[in-house]
Amino acid sequence: MHADFIIRGAEIIDGNGTPRRKGDVAVSDDRIVATGDLGHWTAGREIEAKDRVVAPGFIDPHVHHDAALFTAPDMEFMTNQGVTTVINGNCGFSIAPIRRPENLLGQLRMISARPDLIFPTYAAYRDRIAAEPPAVNAACLIGQSTLRSNAMDDLSRAATDDELADMCALLDEALGQGAIGVSTGPFYPPARASTTAELIALGRVAHAHGKLYVTHMRDEGDRVIEALEETFSVGREACCGVHVSHHKCAGLANHGLSETTLAMIDAEMRQRDVGLDTTPWIASSTILNSGRHRQAERVIIAESEPHPELAGRDLADVARDWNTDLEGAIERLLPATGIFFIMAEEDVQRIMAYEHTMICSDGMPSGSHPHPRVWGTFPRVLGRYVRDVGLFSLEEGVRRMTSMPADRFGLGGRGRIAVGGFADLVIFDPRTIAEGATFENPIRPAHGIDRVFVNGREVFAFGKPTGNRPGRPLHQTAPVRVV
Repeated sequence: MHADFIIRGAEIIDGNGTPRRKGDVAVSDDRIVATGDLGHWTAGREIEAKDRVVAPGFIDPHVHHDAALFTAPDMEFMTNQGVTTVINGNCGFSIAPIRRPENLLGQLRMISARPDLIFPTYAAYRDRIAAEPPAVNAACLIGQSTLRSNAMDDLSRAATDDELADMCALLDEALGQGAIGVSTGPFYPPARASTTAELIALGRVAHAHGKLYVTHMRDEGDRVIEALEETFSVGREACCGVHVSHHKCAGLANHGLSETTLAMIDAEMRQRDVGLDTTPWIASSTILNSGRHRQAERVIIAESEPHPELAGRDLADVARDWNTDLEGAIERLLPATGIFFIMAEEDVQRIMAYEHTMICSDGMPSGSHPHPRVWGTFPRVLGRYVRDVGLFSLEEGVRRMTSMPADRFGLGGRGRIAVGGFADLVIFDPRTIAEGATFENPIRPAHGIDRVFVNGREVFAFGKPTGNRPGRPLHQTAPVRVV
Protein backbone atom coordinates (compact mmCIF):
# COMPACT_ATOMS: atom_id res chain seq x y z
CA MET A 1 0.00 0.00 0.00
CA HIS A 2 1.62 3.24 -1.16
CA ALA A 3 0.47 6.87 -1.12
CA ASP A 4 1.87 10.19 -2.27
CA PHE A 5 2.00 11.35 1.35
CA ILE A 6 0.80 10.20 4.75
CA ILE A 7 -0.02 12.38 7.75
CA ARG A 8 1.09 10.32 10.74
CA GLY A 9 -0.10 10.15 14.33
CA ALA A 10 -2.66 12.94 14.28
CA GLU A 11 -5.92 13.36 16.14
CA ILE A 12 -8.35 12.95 13.23
CA ILE A 13 -11.47 15.14 13.41
CA ASP A 14 -13.41 13.98 10.38
CA GLY A 15 -15.92 16.85 10.07
CA ASN A 16 -19.01 14.83 11.01
CA GLY A 17 -19.05 15.98 14.62
CA THR A 18 -18.05 12.52 15.89
CA PRO A 19 -15.32 12.13 18.53
CA ARG A 20 -11.74 12.49 17.35
CA ARG A 21 -9.60 9.41 16.91
CA LYS A 22 -5.87 8.82 16.70
CA GLY A 23 -4.62 7.75 13.30
CA ASP A 24 -3.04 8.44 9.94
CA VAL A 25 -4.38 9.93 6.71
CA ALA A 26 -3.04 8.82 3.32
CA VAL A 27 -3.38 10.91 0.16
CA SER A 28 -2.72 10.08 -3.48
CA ASP A 29 -3.21 12.66 -6.19
CA ASP A 30 -6.20 14.78 -5.07
CA ARG A 31 -7.96 12.14 -2.94
CA ILE A 32 -7.88 10.64 0.52
CA VAL A 33 -7.13 6.96 -0.01
CA ALA A 34 -6.97 5.58 3.54
CA THR A 35 -7.36 6.58 7.19
CA GLY A 36 -6.67 4.87 10.51
CA ASP A 37 -3.64 2.78 11.52
CA LEU A 38 -1.60 2.84 8.33
CA GLY A 39 1.63 1.40 9.72
CA HIS A 40 1.76 -1.04 6.81
CA TRP A 41 1.56 1.79 4.24
CA THR A 42 4.49 3.59 2.62
CA ALA A 43 4.55 7.03 1.06
CA GLY A 44 6.69 9.38 -0.95
CA ARG A 45 6.43 11.84 1.93
CA GLU A 46 5.78 11.30 5.62
CA ILE A 47 4.34 14.18 7.69
CA GLU A 48 4.58 13.84 11.46
CA ALA A 49 1.51 15.28 13.19
CA LYS A 50 1.87 14.13 16.80
CA ASP A 51 -0.11 16.38 19.19
CA ARG A 52 -1.84 17.96 16.20
CA VAL A 53 -5.35 17.78 14.77
CA VAL A 54 -5.93 16.96 11.12
CA ALA A 55 -9.34 18.13 9.90
CA PRO A 56 -11.09 18.78 6.60
CA GLY A 57 -10.13 22.13 5.12
CA PHE A 58 -12.52 24.83 6.25
CA ILE A 59 -15.24 26.05 3.87
CA ASP A 60 -16.13 29.73 4.06
CA PRO A 61 -19.73 30.05 2.79
CA HIS A 62 -19.78 33.84 2.64
CA VAL A 63 -16.93 35.94 1.22
CA HIS A 64 -16.38 38.71 -1.30
CA HIS A 65 -13.20 37.35 -2.88
CA ASP A 66 -14.65 37.17 -6.39
CA ALA A 67 -11.74 39.05 -8.00
CA ALA A 68 -9.14 38.32 -5.30
CA LEU A 69 -8.89 34.81 -6.74
CA PHE A 70 -6.91 36.47 -9.55
CA THR A 71 -5.39 39.54 -7.89
CA ALA A 72 -4.13 37.61 -4.83
CA PRO A 73 -4.06 34.01 -6.10
CA ASP A 74 -2.09 32.63 -3.15
CA MET A 75 -5.15 33.62 -1.05
CA GLU A 76 -2.97 33.80 2.05
CA PHE A 77 -5.69 35.54 4.06
CA MET A 78 -7.73 32.36 3.62
CA THR A 79 -5.12 29.60 3.71
CA ASN A 80 -3.39 31.01 6.78
CA GLN A 81 -6.55 30.21 8.74
CA GLY A 82 -7.15 26.76 7.24
CA VAL A 83 -9.74 27.70 4.59
CA THR A 84 -9.60 25.61 1.43
CA THR A 85 -12.91 26.54 -0.26
CA VAL A 86 -14.74 29.87 -0.56
CA ILE A 87 -18.20 30.82 -1.81
CA ASN A 88 -18.29 34.16 -3.62
CA GLY A 89 -21.08 36.31 -5.08
CA ASN A 90 -22.76 37.18 -1.79
CA CYS A 91 -25.04 40.02 -0.65
CA GLY A 92 -26.42 40.46 -4.17
CA PHE A 93 -23.06 41.29 -5.78
CA SER A 94 -21.23 39.00 -8.20
CA ILE A 95 -18.75 39.83 -10.95
CA ALA A 96 -20.71 37.67 -13.40
CA PRO A 97 -22.79 38.00 -15.44
CA ILE A 98 -22.08 41.62 -16.37
CA ARG A 99 -23.33 42.44 -19.86
CA ARG A 100 -23.34 46.22 -19.36
CA PRO A 101 -20.03 47.22 -17.78
CA GLU A 102 -20.95 50.88 -18.19
CA ASN A 103 -23.56 50.26 -15.48
CA LEU A 104 -21.03 48.75 -13.06
CA LEU A 105 -22.23 49.19 -9.49
CA GLY A 106 -20.14 51.16 -7.04
CA GLN A 107 -20.19 48.25 -4.59
CA LEU A 108 -18.78 45.97 -7.28
CA ARG A 109 -15.89 48.35 -7.86
CA MET A 110 -14.75 47.56 -4.32
CA ILE A 111 -14.77 43.84 -5.16
CA SER A 112 -13.26 44.16 -8.64
CA ALA A 113 -11.48 47.36 -9.59
CA ARG A 114 -10.08 45.92 -12.83
CA PRO A 115 -12.20 45.97 -16.01
CA ASP A 116 -10.68 42.66 -17.11
CA LEU A 117 -12.07 41.01 -13.98
CA ILE A 118 -15.76 41.33 -14.71
CA PHE A 119 -17.37 38.67 -16.85
CA PRO A 120 -20.30 38.63 -19.32
CA THR A 121 -21.32 35.10 -18.31
CA TYR A 122 -20.81 32.86 -15.33
CA ALA A 123 -19.19 30.34 -17.68
CA ALA A 124 -16.50 32.90 -18.55
CA TYR A 125 -15.76 33.45 -14.85
CA ARG A 126 -15.71 29.71 -14.15
CA ASP A 127 -13.37 29.08 -17.07
CA ARG A 128 -11.01 31.87 -15.96
CA ILE A 129 -10.71 30.23 -12.52
CA ALA A 130 -9.92 26.92 -14.20
CA ALA A 131 -7.33 28.53 -16.49
CA GLU A 132 -5.69 30.65 -13.75
CA PRO A 133 -6.26 28.60 -10.61
CA PRO A 134 -5.89 30.18 -7.17
CA ALA A 135 -4.70 28.35 -4.06
CA VAL A 136 -8.26 27.59 -2.91
CA ASN A 137 -11.41 26.14 -4.46
CA ALA A 138 -14.20 28.56 -5.31
CA ALA A 139 -17.93 28.35 -5.91
CA CYS A 140 -20.14 31.31 -6.71
CA LEU A 141 -23.64 32.66 -6.21
CA ILE A 142 -25.25 35.04 -8.70
CA GLY A 143 -26.07 38.45 -7.24
CA GLN A 144 -29.47 40.13 -7.47
CA SER A 145 -27.96 43.63 -7.74
CA THR A 146 -25.72 42.41 -10.55
CA LEU A 147 -28.76 41.04 -12.36
CA ARG A 148 -30.61 44.34 -11.85
CA SER A 149 -27.71 46.33 -13.30
CA ASN A 150 -27.95 44.22 -16.46
CA ALA A 151 -31.69 44.63 -16.88
CA MET A 152 -32.42 48.12 -15.56
CA ASP A 153 -31.19 51.69 -16.07
CA ASP A 154 -32.85 53.05 -12.92
CA LEU A 155 -32.20 50.89 -9.87
CA SER A 156 -34.11 53.19 -7.53
CA ARG A 157 -37.46 51.65 -8.51
CA ALA A 158 -39.12 48.27 -8.73
CA ALA A 159 -38.42 46.18 -11.82
CA THR A 160 -41.06 45.95 -14.53
CA ASP A 161 -42.34 42.55 -15.60
CA ASP A 162 -40.09 42.60 -18.66
CA GLU A 163 -37.03 43.61 -16.65
CA LEU A 164 -37.69 40.90 -14.10
CA ALA A 165 -38.07 38.37 -16.90
CA ASP A 166 -34.65 39.44 -18.22
CA MET A 167 -33.14 39.04 -14.75
CA CYS A 168 -34.64 35.58 -14.35
CA ALA A 169 -33.36 34.52 -17.78
CA LEU A 170 -29.84 35.64 -16.90
CA LEU A 171 -30.02 33.80 -13.58
CA ASP A 172 -31.34 30.66 -15.24
CA GLU A 173 -28.44 30.71 -17.69
CA ALA A 174 -25.82 31.23 -14.95
CA LEU A 175 -27.22 28.49 -12.73
CA GLY A 176 -27.19 26.17 -15.73
CA GLN A 177 -23.50 26.99 -16.20
CA GLY A 178 -22.60 25.93 -12.65
CA ALA A 179 -23.32 28.80 -10.26
CA ILE A 180 -24.59 27.32 -6.99
CA GLY A 181 -27.47 29.67 -6.17
CA VAL A 182 -28.75 33.24 -6.10
CA SER A 183 -27.85 35.88 -3.53
CA THR A 184 -30.04 38.88 -2.80
CA GLY A 185 -29.23 42.13 -1.03
CA PRO A 186 -32.31 44.30 -0.56
CA PHE A 187 -30.42 46.02 2.27
CA TYR A 188 -28.20 47.76 -0.31
CA PRO A 189 -29.22 50.74 -2.49
CA PRO A 190 -29.07 48.88 -5.87
CA ALA A 191 -31.73 46.42 -4.66
CA ARG A 192 -33.51 48.39 -1.94
CA ALA A 193 -36.44 49.16 -4.23
CA SER A 194 -36.93 45.53 -5.17
CA THR A 195 -40.25 44.06 -4.13
CA THR A 196 -40.84 40.82 -2.31
CA ALA A 197 -42.34 39.58 -5.59
CA GLU A 198 -38.97 40.14 -7.28
CA LEU A 199 -37.22 38.11 -4.59
CA ILE A 200 -39.77 35.32 -4.98
CA ALA A 201 -39.28 35.25 -8.76
CA LEU A 202 -35.52 34.80 -8.32
CA GLY A 203 -36.16 32.14 -5.68
CA ARG A 204 -38.31 30.21 -8.13
CA VAL A 205 -35.48 30.10 -10.65
CA ALA A 206 -33.12 28.82 -7.94
CA HIS A 207 -35.66 26.17 -6.93
CA ALA A 208 -35.98 25.00 -10.55
CA HIS A 209 -32.26 24.18 -10.43
CA GLY A 210 -32.37 22.66 -6.93
CA LYS A 211 -30.23 25.49 -5.60
CA LEU A 212 -30.41 27.96 -2.72
CA TYR A 213 -31.75 31.47 -2.22
CA VAL A 214 -29.13 33.21 -0.05
CA THR A 215 -29.86 36.65 1.37
CA HIS A 216 -28.40 39.67 3.06
CA MET A 217 -31.84 40.52 4.37
CA ARG A 218 -33.59 43.85 3.95
CA ASP A 219 -32.80 44.77 7.55
CA GLU A 220 -30.63 43.35 10.34
CA GLY A 221 -31.43 46.06 12.86
CA ASP A 222 -34.69 47.66 13.94
CA ARG A 223 -36.74 45.67 11.42
CA VAL A 224 -34.88 42.37 11.55
CA ILE A 225 -38.07 40.49 12.51
CA GLU A 226 -39.94 41.84 9.47
CA ALA A 227 -36.93 41.01 7.29
CA LEU A 228 -36.92 37.42 8.54
CA GLU A 229 -40.63 37.15 7.82
CA GLU A 230 -40.02 38.38 4.27
CA THR A 231 -37.25 35.83 3.81
CA PHE A 232 -39.49 33.02 5.03
CA SER A 233 -42.24 34.18 2.67
CA VAL A 234 -39.81 33.89 -0.25
CA GLY A 235 -39.10 30.29 0.73
CA ARG A 236 -42.79 29.47 1.04
CA GLU A 237 -43.88 31.11 -2.21
CA ALA A 238 -40.90 30.02 -4.29
CA CYS A 239 -40.63 26.57 -2.67
CA CYS A 240 -36.87 27.15 -2.44
CA GLY A 241 -34.39 26.66 0.35
CA VAL A 242 -33.48 29.97 1.98
CA HIS A 243 -30.24 30.80 3.73
CA VAL A 244 -29.78 33.84 5.99
CA SER A 245 -26.34 35.40 5.58
CA HIS A 246 -24.26 36.62 8.55
CA HIS A 247 -27.25 36.65 10.89
CA LYS A 248 -27.03 39.45 13.45
CA CYS A 249 -29.11 41.83 15.55
CA ALA A 250 -27.57 45.22 14.84
CA GLY A 251 -27.82 48.35 16.94
CA LEU A 252 -28.04 49.04 20.67
CA ALA A 253 -31.84 48.92 20.64
CA ASN A 254 -31.76 45.38 19.25
CA HIS A 255 -29.20 43.77 21.53
CA GLY A 256 -30.67 40.57 22.96
CA LEU A 257 -33.18 40.20 20.13
CA SER A 258 -31.44 37.04 18.91
CA GLU A 259 -33.58 35.05 21.36
CA THR A 260 -36.59 36.03 19.26
CA THR A 261 -34.95 35.68 15.83
CA LEU A 262 -33.51 32.25 16.57
CA ALA A 263 -36.88 31.06 17.84
CA MET A 264 -38.41 32.27 14.56
CA ILE A 265 -35.77 30.46 12.50
CA ASP A 266 -36.20 27.31 14.57
CA ALA A 267 -39.96 27.29 14.09
CA GLU A 268 -39.69 27.86 10.33
CA MET A 269 -36.94 25.25 10.00
CA ARG A 270 -39.29 22.57 11.35
CA GLN A 271 -41.50 23.12 8.31
CA ARG A 272 -39.18 24.29 5.53
CA ASP A 273 -35.61 24.47 4.30
CA VAL A 274 -33.92 27.30 6.23
CA GLY A 275 -30.25 27.80 7.06
CA LEU A 276 -27.93 30.49 8.39
CA ASP A 277 -24.35 31.48 8.98
CA THR A 278 -22.69 34.08 11.22
CA THR A 279 -19.35 35.66 12.09
CA PRO A 280 -17.63 35.57 15.52
CA TRP A 281 -17.23 39.34 15.88
CA ILE A 282 -19.19 42.20 17.49
CA ALA A 283 -18.32 44.47 14.54
CA SER A 284 -19.54 44.21 10.95
CA SER A 285 -18.08 45.77 7.83
CA THR A 286 -19.69 47.20 4.72
CA ILE A 287 -19.88 50.39 2.67
CA LEU A 288 -19.34 53.46 4.85
CA ASN A 289 -22.58 55.13 3.74
CA SER A 290 -24.77 52.12 4.60
CA GLY A 291 -26.38 53.91 7.56
CA ARG A 292 -24.73 51.51 9.99
CA HIS A 293 -22.91 54.41 11.69
CA ARG A 294 -26.22 55.53 13.21
CA GLN A 295 -26.47 52.20 15.07
CA ALA A 296 -22.80 51.79 15.99
CA GLU A 297 -20.89 52.52 19.20
CA ARG A 298 -17.72 53.01 17.12
CA VAL A 299 -16.77 53.17 13.44
CA ILE A 300 -13.32 52.51 11.98
CA ILE A 301 -12.54 53.64 8.44
CA ALA A 302 -11.45 50.50 6.58
CA GLU A 303 -10.79 52.06 3.19
CA SER A 304 -11.34 55.44 1.53
CA GLU A 305 -10.60 56.07 -2.12
CA PRO A 306 -10.00 59.85 -1.81
CA HIS A 307 -8.30 59.57 1.60
CA PRO A 308 -6.40 56.25 1.80
CA GLU A 309 -4.16 57.70 4.52
CA LEU A 310 -7.13 57.63 6.93
CA ALA A 311 -7.62 53.84 6.85
CA GLY A 312 -7.64 52.57 10.42
CA ARG A 313 -8.76 55.88 11.94
CA ASP A 314 -11.94 56.26 13.97
CA LEU A 315 -14.65 58.05 11.99
CA ALA A 316 -15.52 60.25 14.99
CA ASP A 317 -11.91 61.45 15.28
CA VAL A 318 -11.75 62.30 11.59
CA ALA A 319 -15.04 64.20 11.79
CA ARG A 320 -13.67 66.15 14.75
CA ASP A 321 -10.45 66.98 12.87
CA TRP A 322 -12.52 68.20 9.92
CA ASN A 323 -14.88 70.17 12.15
CA THR A 324 -17.93 68.37 10.79
CA ASP A 325 -20.42 65.72 11.88
CA LEU A 326 -20.29 62.02 10.98
CA GLU A 327 -22.51 62.51 7.92
CA GLY A 328 -20.24 65.24 6.59
CA ALA A 329 -17.13 63.17 7.14
CA ILE A 330 -18.66 60.18 5.37
CA GLU A 331 -19.48 62.30 2.31
CA ARG A 332 -15.85 63.42 2.05
CA LEU A 333 -14.54 59.88 2.46
CA LEU A 334 -16.68 58.18 -0.21
CA PRO A 335 -16.30 55.76 -1.85
CA ALA A 336 -15.27 54.01 1.32
CA THR A 337 -15.86 51.05 3.59
CA GLY A 338 -16.12 50.96 7.38
CA ILE A 339 -16.01 48.67 10.40
CA PHE A 340 -19.07 49.14 12.62
CA PHE A 341 -19.32 48.04 16.25
CA ILE A 342 -23.03 47.25 16.32
CA MET A 343 -23.54 43.83 17.95
CA ALA A 344 -23.64 42.54 21.52
CA GLU A 345 -21.32 39.71 22.55
CA GLU A 346 -24.27 37.82 24.03
CA ASP A 347 -26.01 37.80 20.63
CA VAL A 348 -22.85 36.75 18.82
CA GLN A 349 -22.45 33.79 21.17
CA ARG A 350 -26.14 32.86 21.16
CA ILE A 351 -26.34 32.85 17.36
CA MET A 352 -23.08 30.95 17.02
CA ALA A 353 -24.15 28.36 19.59
CA TYR A 354 -27.46 27.68 17.80
CA GLU A 355 -27.17 24.13 16.54
CA HIS A 356 -27.78 24.95 12.86
CA THR A 357 -25.40 27.92 12.53
CA MET A 358 -22.33 27.60 10.34
CA ILE A 359 -19.33 29.94 10.41
CA CYS A 360 -18.44 32.53 7.79
CA SER A 361 -15.97 35.41 7.56
CA ASP A 362 -17.88 37.78 5.24
CA GLY A 363 -14.42 38.96 4.27
CA MET A 364 -13.43 41.56 1.71
CA PRO A 365 -9.62 41.75 1.43
CA SER A 366 -9.26 45.16 -0.24
CA GLY A 367 -7.63 48.16 1.40
CA SER A 368 -4.87 48.56 3.94
CA HIS A 369 -7.07 48.17 7.02
CA PRO A 370 -9.73 45.47 6.47
CA HIS A 371 -11.85 43.91 9.18
CA PRO A 372 -9.75 41.31 11.08
CA ARG A 373 -12.30 38.68 10.04
CA VAL A 374 -10.57 38.58 6.64
CA TRP A 375 -7.50 36.96 8.21
CA GLY A 376 -8.67 35.46 11.49
CA THR A 377 -12.27 34.21 11.62
CA PHE A 378 -11.87 30.44 11.76
CA PRO A 379 -8.96 30.30 14.25
CA ARG A 380 -10.90 32.78 16.42
CA VAL A 381 -13.80 30.35 16.67
CA LEU A 382 -11.59 27.35 17.47
CA GLY A 383 -9.40 29.29 19.87
CA ARG A 384 -11.56 31.81 21.69
CA TYR A 385 -15.02 30.26 21.44
CA VAL A 386 -14.15 26.55 21.54
CA ARG A 387 -11.03 26.33 23.72
CA ASP A 388 -11.41 29.41 25.94
CA VAL A 389 -15.18 29.99 26.24
CA GLY A 390 -16.33 26.37 25.72
CA LEU A 391 -19.25 27.34 23.49
CA PHE A 392 -19.14 23.89 21.87
CA SER A 393 -16.65 21.07 21.38
CA LEU A 394 -13.75 21.17 18.97
CA GLU A 395 -15.41 18.45 16.91
CA GLU A 396 -18.58 20.52 16.68
CA GLY A 397 -16.61 23.65 15.78
CA VAL A 398 -14.93 21.82 12.92
CA ARG A 399 -18.29 20.41 11.74
CA ARG A 400 -19.72 23.93 11.46
CA MET A 401 -16.81 24.86 9.18
CA THR A 402 -16.67 21.72 7.03
CA SER A 403 -19.47 19.19 6.50
CA MET A 404 -22.22 21.69 7.37
CA PRO A 405 -21.42 24.19 4.57
CA ALA A 406 -20.52 21.36 2.18
CA ASP A 407 -23.91 19.74 2.71
CA ARG A 408 -25.79 23.04 2.71
CA PHE A 409 -24.46 24.09 -0.69
CA GLY A 410 -24.24 20.65 -2.29
CA LEU A 411 -20.43 20.45 -2.50
CA GLY A 412 -20.14 16.68 -2.70
CA GLY A 413 -16.83 15.11 -1.72
CA ARG A 414 -15.78 18.15 0.36
CA GLY A 415 -15.93 18.88 4.06
CA ARG A 416 -15.09 15.43 5.45
CA ILE A 417 -12.08 13.20 5.97
CA ALA A 418 -13.37 10.12 4.18
CA VAL A 419 -11.84 7.63 1.80
CA GLY A 420 -12.54 8.79 -1.74
CA GLY A 421 -13.11 12.40 -0.68
CA PHE A 422 -11.03 15.30 -1.92
CA ALA A 423 -7.84 15.91 0.02
CA ASP A 424 -8.64 19.37 1.36
CA LEU A 425 -6.97 19.21 4.77
CA VAL A 426 -5.67 21.39 7.60
CA ILE A 427 -3.22 20.42 10.33
CA PHE A 428 -3.39 22.61 13.44
CA ASP A 429 -2.41 22.75 17.10
CA PRO A 430 -5.60 22.88 19.21
CA ARG A 431 -3.64 24.30 22.17
CA THR A 432 -2.44 27.42 20.36
CA ILE A 433 -4.85 28.04 17.48
CA ALA A 434 -6.07 31.66 17.59
CA GLU A 435 -6.50 34.67 15.36
CA GLY A 436 -3.48 36.93 14.93
CA ALA A 437 -5.52 39.72 13.34
CA THR A 438 -6.92 42.49 15.54
CA PHE A 439 -8.92 45.65 14.88
CA GLU A 440 -5.70 47.62 15.34
CA ASN A 441 -3.52 45.27 13.23
CA PRO A 442 -5.89 43.37 10.93
CA ILE A 443 -3.40 41.90 8.45
CA ARG A 444 -1.66 39.29 10.59
CA PRO A 445 -1.49 35.50 10.17
CA ALA A 446 -3.26 33.18 12.56
CA HIS A 447 -1.51 31.16 15.24
CA GLY A 448 -1.43 27.38 15.36
CA ILE A 449 -2.02 26.50 11.70
CA ASP A 450 0.78 24.16 10.58
CA ARG A 451 -0.14 23.00 7.08
CA VAL A 452 -3.00 23.35 4.61
CA PHE A 453 -3.67 21.14 1.57
CA VAL A 454 -6.03 21.75 -1.33
CA ASN A 455 -6.81 18.88 -3.69
CA GLY A 456 -3.81 17.02 -2.29
CA ARG A 457 -1.26 19.80 -2.70
CA GLU A 458 0.26 21.82 0.10
CA VAL A 459 -0.67 25.51 -0.21
CA PHE A 460 0.38 26.85 3.21
CA ALA A 461 3.10 25.69 5.60
CA PHE A 462 4.21 27.20 8.90
CA GLY A 463 3.31 30.79 8.25
CA LYS A 464 3.88 31.07 4.51
CA PRO A 465 2.13 30.22 1.24
CA THR A 466 3.94 27.54 -0.72
CA GLY A 467 3.15 29.02 -4.15
CA ASN A 468 1.05 26.01 -5.16
CA ARG A 469 -2.30 26.96 -6.69
CA PRO A 470 -4.39 23.81 -7.12
CA GLY A 471 -7.81 25.37 -6.54
CA ARG A 472 -10.75 24.58 -8.79
CA PRO A 473 -14.09 26.14 -9.71
CA LEU A 474 -16.73 24.13 -7.86
CA HIS A 475 -20.31 23.44 -8.80
CA GLN A 476 -23.11 21.65 -7.01
CA THR A 477 -22.48 17.90 -7.10
CA ALA A 478 -24.91 16.74 -4.40
CA PRO A 479 -28.43 17.70 -3.32
CA VAL A 480 -28.68 20.72 -1.02
CA ARG A 481 -29.32 19.53 2.53
CA VAL A 482 -30.81 21.12 5.61
CA VAL A 483 -28.16 20.94 8.32
